[in-house]
Amino acid sequence: MARTSKRTKATAGSIDIGISAAEREKIASGLSGLLADSYTLYLMTHNFHWNVTGPQFNTLHQMFMAQYTEQWNALDVIAERIRALGHPAPGTYREFTKLASIKEVEGVPKATRMVRHLVEAQEATARTARRLFPLVEKASDQPTADLLTQRLEVHEKTAWMLRSLLED
Repeated sequence: MARTSKRTKATAGSIDIGISAAEREKIASGLSGLLADSYTLYLMTHNFHWNVTGPQFNTLHQMFMAQYTEQWNALDVIAERIRALGHPAPGTYREFTKLASIKEVEGVPKATRMVRHLVEAQEATARTARRLFPLVEKASDQPTADLLTQRLEVHEKTAWMLRSLLED
């Protein structure tokens, strides 16, 4: 006679990864905010790359390109983690505008102001990521914790490098 498990077989639509549905929903919601901040930061950095002028043009143009490229690659990682948790990733400007803590910059600021905006946006994105740790730790969600740690390292280092440009 075949042995029967106390656990029921998972259906195609169910997720049984050891994190409750409620915890997965809260984490996915927080990651959606991180994705929105990250996308807004990506757009801001790319915009500044295109429009920077002045004596630091070449340095900033190159730096911004490296930063927006890194940010672009991170978007997929964040969105795919949301999907792995069983939720749709936001993907429209309307959704990002509602979810992001970073506000768009109007017009084309001077180069130094661009750097200040980017410092603020990098720090805001780091704060958004950091706020998720209590949820992630409570749920023992190590993959999301790893993602957050990696993002924090990038955002904090980038903010430091940008701040260094503002010193006399």
